[in-house]
Amino acid sequence: MYPSRTKCNAVLSAILVISVWAVAAPAQAQQNATASGPQETSSRHARHHKWPQATLQAEAVSEVAHDTVRITLATEVSDASQAAVAQVLTQTLDEVMKQAKAKAKGNDKVKAFSGDYRVWPMNDKDGKISDWRGRGEIILESTDFAEASRLASELSDRMPIDGLAFSVSPKVRAEHEDALLTQAAQAFRDRAQALATAFGYQGYSIKQIDLGGAGARYESAPRMMAMSADRKVAVPLEAGTERITVAVSGSIFLHSDKK
Repeated sequence: MYPSRTKCNAVLSAILVISVWAVAAPAQAQQNATASGPQETSSRHARHHKWPQATLQAEAVSEVAHDTVRITLATEVSDASQAAVAQVLTQTLDEVMKQAKAKAKGNDKVKAFSGDYRVWPMNDKDGKISDWRGRGEIILESTDFAEASRLASELSDRMPIDGLAFSVSPKVRAEHEDALLTQAAQAFRDRAQALATAFGYQGYSIKQIDLGGAGARYESAPRMMAMSADRKVAVPLEAGTERITVAVSGSIFLHSDKK
Protein backbone atom coordinates (compact mmCIF):
# COMPACT_ATOMS: atom_id res chain seq x y z
CA MET A 1 0.00 0.00 0.00
CA TYR A 2 1.44 3.32 -1.04
CA PRO A 3 1.14 6.49 1.10
CA SER A 4 -1.11 9.22 -0.15
CA ARG A 5 0.25 12.35 -1.75
CA THR A 6 -0.78 14.42 1.28
CA LYS A 7 1.20 12.22 3.66
CA CYS A 8 4.26 12.37 1.39
CA ASN A 9 4.18 16.17 1.35
CA ALA A 10 3.94 16.26 5.14
CA VAL A 11 6.96 13.95 5.51
CA LEU A 12 9.01 16.01 3.05
CA SER A 13 8.12 19.23 4.88
CA ALA A 14 9.24 17.73 8.20
CA ILE A 15 12.56 16.64 6.68
CA LEU A 16 13.17 20.11 5.25
CA VAL A 17 12.43 21.78 8.59
CA ILE A 18 14.85 19.47 10.40
CA SER A 19 17.57 20.08 7.78
CA VAL A 20 17.20 23.83 7.95
CA TRP A 21 17.36 23.75 11.76
CA ALA A 22 20.45 21.54 11.66
CA VAL A 23 22.23 24.01 9.37
CA ALA A 24 21.06 27.11 11.20
CA ALA A 25 21.80 25.89 14.72
CA PRO A 26 25.66 25.89 14.41
CA ALA A 27 25.58 29.27 12.71
CA GLN A 28 23.44 30.71 15.50
CA ALA A 29 25.73 29.20 18.11
CA GLN A 30 28.78 30.71 16.41
CA GLN A 31 27.03 34.08 16.23
CA ASN A 32 26.23 33.94 19.94
CA ALA A 33 29.84 33.02 20.74
CA THR A 34 31.17 35.88 18.62
CA ALA A 35 28.77 38.32 20.23
CA SER A 36 29.88 37.37 23.72
CA GLY A 37 33.38 38.90 23.19
CA PRO A 38 32.21 42.47 22.49
CA GLN A 39 29.66 42.14 25.27
CA GLU A 40 32.42 41.34 27.76
CA THR A 41 34.51 44.24 26.41
CA SER A 42 31.54 46.56 26.63
CA SER A 43 30.98 45.36 30.17
CA ARG A 44 34.55 46.25 31.10
CA HIS A 45 34.20 49.65 29.45
CA ALA A 46 30.96 50.20 31.29
CA ARG A 47 32.69 49.48 34.58
CA HIS A 48 35.41 52.00 33.68
CA HIS A 49 32.80 54.59 32.78
CA LYS A 50 31.24 54.14 36.20
CA TRP A 51 34.51 55.12 37.85
CA PRO A 52 35.16 58.87 38.23
CA GLN A 53 38.23 60.22 36.45
CA ALA A 54 40.67 62.88 37.59
CA THR A 55 43.60 64.68 35.97
CA LEU A 56 46.59 65.76 38.04
CA GLN A 57 50.23 66.74 37.78
CA ALA A 58 53.32 66.48 39.94
CA GLU A 59 56.87 67.69 39.38
CA ALA A 60 60.35 67.56 40.84
CA VAL A 61 62.84 70.43 40.60
CA SER A 62 66.59 70.69 41.08
CA GLU A 63 68.89 73.68 40.72
CA VAL A 64 72.11 72.58 39.04
CA ALA A 65 75.31 74.57 38.63
CA HIS A 66 76.54 75.12 35.09
CA ASP A 67 79.54 72.90 34.42
CA THR A 68 80.23 73.82 30.77
CA VAL A 69 81.42 77.10 29.26
CA ARG A 70 81.33 78.08 25.61
CA ILE A 71 83.62 80.95 24.62
CA THR A 72 83.15 82.57 21.21
CA LEU A 73 86.21 84.09 19.53
CA ALA A 74 85.44 86.28 16.53
CA THR A 75 87.26 88.26 13.87
CA GLU A 76 86.02 90.65 11.18
CA VAL A 77 87.68 91.60 7.89
CA SER A 78 86.87 94.24 5.27
CA ASP A 79 88.31 94.75 1.78
CA ALA A 80 87.37 95.99 -1.65
CA SER A 81 86.90 92.50 -3.12
CA GLN A 82 84.99 89.48 -1.97
CA ALA A 83 87.88 87.16 -2.77
CA ALA A 84 90.32 89.16 -0.65
CA VAL A 85 87.95 89.12 2.34
CA ALA A 86 87.38 85.37 2.04
CA GLN A 87 91.10 84.68 1.72
CA VAL A 88 92.15 86.74 4.76
CA LEU A 89 89.26 85.43 6.85
CA THR A 90 89.93 81.80 5.99
CA GLN A 91 93.66 82.18 6.65
CA THR A 92 93.05 83.75 10.08
CA LEU A 93 90.59 81.06 11.10
CA ASP A 94 92.92 78.26 9.97
CA GLU A 95 95.90 79.69 11.84
CA VAL A 96 94.00 80.35 15.06
CA MET A 97 92.34 76.93 14.95
CA LYS A 98 95.72 75.21 14.61
CA GLN A 99 97.04 77.29 17.46
CA ALA A 100 94.04 76.47 19.65
CA LYS A 101 94.33 72.72 19.04
CA ALA A 102 98.07 72.78 19.66
CA LYS A 103 97.67 74.61 22.97
CA ALA A 104 94.77 72.37 24.05
CA LYS A 105 96.58 69.18 23.07
CA GLY A 106 96.52 66.67 25.90
CA ASN A 107 93.47 68.23 27.54
CA ASP A 108 90.36 66.32 26.49
CA LYS A 109 88.14 68.70 28.43
CA VAL A 110 88.72 71.55 25.96
CA LYS A 111 87.21 71.40 22.47
CA ALA A 112 87.77 73.87 19.64
CA PHE A 113 85.53 73.98 16.58
CA SER A 114 84.34 76.39 13.90
CA GLY A 115 81.42 78.71 14.48
CA ASP A 116 79.69 81.20 12.21
CA TYR A 117 81.28 82.18 8.87
CA ARG A 118 79.83 84.99 6.71
CA VAL A 119 80.94 87.23 3.84
CA TRP A 120 78.58 89.99 2.70
CA PRO A 121 78.64 93.15 0.54
CA MET A 122 78.31 96.73 1.81
CA ASN A 123 76.37 99.18 -0.37
CA ASP A 124 76.83 102.90 -0.74
CA LYS A 125 74.05 105.50 -0.88
CA ASP A 126 73.44 104.69 -4.55
CA GLY A 127 72.95 101.00 -3.83
CA LYS A 128 76.22 99.93 -5.40
CA ILE A 129 78.67 97.60 -3.66
CA SER A 130 81.33 99.73 -2.01
CA ASP A 131 83.30 97.01 -0.24
CA TRP A 132 83.02 93.55 1.32
CA ARG A 133 83.08 92.38 4.91
CA GLY A 134 83.50 89.02 6.52
CA ARG A 135 83.12 87.54 9.97
CA GLY A 136 84.30 84.21 11.33
CA GLU A 137 84.08 82.47 14.71
CA ILE A 138 85.92 79.79 16.64
CA ILE A 139 84.17 78.19 19.59
CA LEU A 140 85.97 76.94 22.68
CA GLU A 141 83.88 74.57 24.78
CA SER A 142 85.08 73.08 28.03
CA THR A 143 84.18 71.81 31.47
CA ASP A 144 87.57 73.08 32.69
CA PHE A 145 86.86 76.77 33.22
CA ALA A 146 90.43 77.70 34.10
CA GLU A 147 91.94 76.06 31.03
CA ALA A 148 89.28 77.51 28.71
CA SER A 149 89.86 80.99 30.12
CA ARG A 150 93.63 80.68 29.73
CA LEU A 151 93.35 79.45 26.14
CA ALA A 152 90.87 82.15 25.15
CA SER A 153 93.15 84.84 26.55
CA GLU A 154 96.14 83.53 24.62
CA LEU A 155 94.18 83.51 21.36
CA SER A 156 92.46 86.85 21.88
CA ASP A 157 95.28 88.83 20.24
CA ARG A 158 94.23 87.28 16.91
CA MET A 159 90.55 86.70 17.65
CA PRO A 160 89.03 88.68 20.56
CA ILE A 161 86.45 87.15 22.88
CA ASP A 162 83.02 87.97 21.52
CA GLY A 163 80.78 86.17 23.99
CA LEU A 164 80.40 83.64 26.79
CA ALA A 165 77.64 81.11 27.42
CA PHE A 166 77.23 78.58 30.22
CA SER A 167 75.21 75.39 30.32
CA VAL A 168 74.77 72.03 32.01
CA SER A 169 76.52 69.20 30.19
CA PRO A 170 74.33 66.43 28.71
CA LYS A 171 75.80 63.82 31.06
CA VAL A 172 75.08 65.82 34.23
CA ARG A 173 71.64 66.81 32.94
CA ALA A 174 70.74 63.16 32.25
CA GLU A 175 71.85 62.12 35.75
CA HIS A 176 69.69 64.80 37.38
CA GLU A 177 66.70 64.07 35.14
CA ASP A 178 66.83 60.36 36.04
CA ALA A 179 66.77 61.22 39.74
CA LEU A 180 64.04 63.82 39.26
CA LEU A 181 61.91 61.36 37.29
CA THR A 182 61.87 58.98 40.25
CA GLN A 183 60.90 61.82 42.59
CA ALA A 184 58.20 63.14 40.24
CA ALA A 185 56.69 59.66 39.77
CA GLN A 186 56.52 59.15 43.54
CA ALA A 187 54.96 62.59 43.98
CA PHE A 188 52.34 61.71 41.34
CA ARG A 189 51.46 58.46 43.14
CA ASP A 190 51.23 60.23 46.49
CA ARG A 191 48.98 62.94 45.06
CA ALA A 192 46.78 60.39 43.28
CA GLN A 193 46.28 58.40 46.48
CA ALA A 194 45.58 61.57 48.45
CA LEU A 195 42.98 62.58 45.88
CA ALA A 196 41.29 59.18 46.03
CA THR A 197 41.21 59.28 49.82
CA ALA A 198 39.87 62.84 49.89
CA PHE A 199 36.88 61.79 47.77
CA GLY A 200 36.19 58.65 49.77
CA TYR A 201 37.67 56.05 47.44
CA GLN A 202 40.07 53.35 48.50
CA GLY A 203 42.43 53.51 45.53
CA TYR A 204 43.05 54.46 41.94
CA SER A 205 44.36 53.10 38.66
CA ILE A 206 46.32 55.00 36.03
CA LYS A 207 44.61 55.75 32.74
CA GLN A 208 47.30 57.85 31.02
CA ILE A 209 50.74 59.25 31.83
CA ASP A 210 52.63 62.11 30.11
CA LEU A 211 56.16 63.28 30.84
CA GLY A 212 57.49 66.79 30.45
CA GLY A 213 60.33 68.98 31.63
CA ALA A 214 62.09 72.28 31.22
CA GLY A 215 65.28 74.09 32.08
CA ALA A 216 65.32 77.68 33.33
CA ARG A 217 68.67 79.40 33.07
CA TYR A 218 70.07 81.67 35.79
CA GLU A 219 73.14 83.56 34.64
CA SER A 220 75.67 85.08 36.97
CA ALA A 221 76.64 88.75 37.14
CA PRO A 222 77.16 90.71 33.89
CA ARG A 223 80.82 91.23 34.76
CA MET A 224 81.44 87.72 33.44
CA MET A 225 81.06 89.06 29.91
CA ALA A 226 83.77 91.68 30.26
CA MET A 227 87.22 90.89 28.90
CA SER A 228 90.33 91.53 30.87
CA ALA A 229 92.16 94.78 30.09
CA ASP A 230 95.33 92.75 29.61
CA ARG A 231 94.55 90.18 26.93
CA LYS A 232 97.17 87.81 28.30
CA VAL A 233 95.45 87.64 31.69
CA ALA A 234 92.90 84.85 32.02
CA VAL A 235 89.32 86.03 31.90
CA PRO A 236 87.49 85.35 35.20
CA LEU A 237 84.63 82.91 34.66
CA GLU A 238 81.83 82.52 37.17
CA ALA A 239 79.02 80.21 36.08
CA GLY A 240 75.40 80.53 37.06
CA THR A 241 72.84 77.81 37.70
CA GLU A 242 70.00 76.15 35.84
CA ARG A 243 66.74 74.89 37.29
CA ILE A 244 65.88 71.48 35.81
CA THR A 245 62.28 70.32 36.08
CA VAL A 246 60.69 66.94 35.36
CA ALA A 247 56.88 66.92 35.32
CA VAL A 248 54.54 63.92 35.37
CA SER A 249 50.93 64.53 34.39
CA GLY A 250 48.14 62.12 33.65
CA SER A 251 44.64 60.83 34.25
CA ILE A 252 43.50 58.30 36.84
CA PHE A 253 40.39 56.29 37.67
CA LEU A 254 39.01 56.53 41.19
CA HIS A 255 37.63 53.08 41.81
CA SER A 256 36.61 50.36 44.25
CA ASP A 257 33.94 50.66 46.93
CA LYS A 258 33.60 53.84 48.91
CA LYS A 259 34.60 53.77 52.51
